[in-house]
Amino acid sequence: MRRENYLIGVGFISIMMILAGCKKKDPPTVVTSEVTEVTISTAIAGGNVTNDGGAEVTARGICWSTTELPTTSDNYTSDGTGTGSFTSNLAGLTEGTTYHVRAYATNSEGTSYGEEVSFSTTPTTTATLTTAAATSITTTSCVTGGNITNDGQLEITARGVAWGTSHDPVIEGNHTTDGTGPGEFSSNLTGLTEATAYYVRAYATNSKGTSYGNEISFTTVTPVVATLTTTQVSDITPATMVSGGNITNDGGTPVTERGVCWNISPNPTIEHNKTTEGAGSGIFTSNITGLSAGTIYYVKSYATNKTGTAYGNEIKIITSISDVEGNLYRVIEIGNQLWTAGNLITTKYRDNTPIPQVADSITWMNLTTPAYSWYRNNSANKPLGALYNWFTVQTGNLCPNGWHVPSNSEFQTMEVAAGVPADSVALWGWRGTGVGTKLKDTIGWSVNTGTNVLGFSAIGSGYRAWNNSEFRARHEIVYFWSSTDDAINAKPEVAYYRRLDGSNHFIYKATTGKAGGKSVRCVKNQ
Repeated sequence: MRRENYLIGVGFISIMMILAGCKKKDPPTVVTSEVTEVTISTAIAGGNVTNDGGAEVTARGICWSTTELPTTSDNYTSDGTGTGSFTSNLAGLTEGTTYHVRAYATNSEGTSYGEEVSFSTTPTTTATLTTAAATSITTTSCVTGGNITNDGQLEITARGVAWGTSHDPVIEGNHTTDGTGPGEFSSNLTGLTEATAYYVRAYATNSKGTSYGNEISFTTVTPVVATLTTTQVSDITPATMVSGGNITNDGGTPVTERGVCWNISPNPTIEHNKTTEGAGSGIFTSNITGLSAGTIYYVKSYATNKTGTAYGNEIKIITSISDVEGNLYRVIEIGNQLWTAGNLITTKYRDNTPIPQVADSITWMNLTTPAYSWYRNNSANKPLGALYNWFTVQTGNLCPNGWHVPSNSEFQTMEVAAGVPADSVALWGWRGTGVGTKLKDTIGWSVNTGTNVLGFSAIGSGYRAWNNSEFRARHEIVYFWSSTDDAINAKPEVAYYRRLDGSNHFIYKATTGKAGGKSVRCVKNQ
């Protein structure tokens, strides 16, 4: 019984072993992955061998074709052995073509395929681009360009803009060449014709051909005369002054000549007197020479381009004068008269004869002949002007050539122009509300109501009393001699004067003894 059992057991084991060795084998199971990173000639595919079918997988990969259900008889990759995921790089594809892909796996039982996946390679095209707006437009040039937003999957070998005077310009006509590759670029158009309409398109060339951006248009500048201003005149002397100009716009064409022109009448042009200060826009300076002393001039800057000559604003100036000693005096215009704007300083007559300087009070008080002194006999007060007695004025030789000490009547003419009512100008005493304010400088007074709007620049230079020769009223009062005495009223011992006080808004007229020491202004001969 025991031997029989043993034989039965051995037999069972042998049968099981035979059955195991005779187990059925199948082809592998494989899944096709999605296709990614598709270009014009490549793509990435792959698969996953999920079951080897009971036998070793000896080959796996992707097969593809332009027809459905590709097999390894078509194009295929070899991507190792065994089960699991794998990746396949497809190359040598044709742009813009639809392909069918299946993963495959091979074992001893045969080759299996995954499900079919389709994809299309990217097609190549001409580039896509836009045209930049035109900027920096002049008479003969402008700046434009373009932006290549898509190169069509091909290398951009040329780019730029095409332009012409007709719509839809092409590169067979006028065009720029502005490098290669995609992205933004700038183009400088030159050699254009002024006042002309142009049409522009950006272009880009790849192996597919040349494409164009949107069309833009612009018109070159119509040239005009320049725009400029005249520089304020400075450094005025009897014969020279300094001015200039600032050309802020050349009018679209280069400025070939610039400078200042001047004349003794309004609206000077380059047909009168002028300087020449080179070419181009911007600021320039002009030194004007050969002028006449104490003369009104009208000055303008000018700029010439191909369109013509333009002028800046007009400035009216008056050259200064000098006395025989070389002291300079600024000149102003009040009404139709020209006046010096500072007190006379000269110690000589215009014929170069010295004027006696008298310091002693007794001597001064008894003089009936010309004399001058400085305030308080101190030469440091020379900037205030000299104090002259009337006998010096009487010589008619005190002011520079072409100028004289104003008469009482000439003072009245000035006063009317300054604002004294005509019906009160002949009166004595304080007259003309606000006239004194206009004539007084804004400095040089202890109490100051001056605005100096007329440029007369009177300061409180003080005076020397006629009756005792005392020096008085520095910073408070100024007296001006006229050349007129009061002989008409049988008072030849006195002469007319004008007075301004720092705290008073009027101008004062009266007469006083000729021995008084007063300031002197000069008026131009007419």
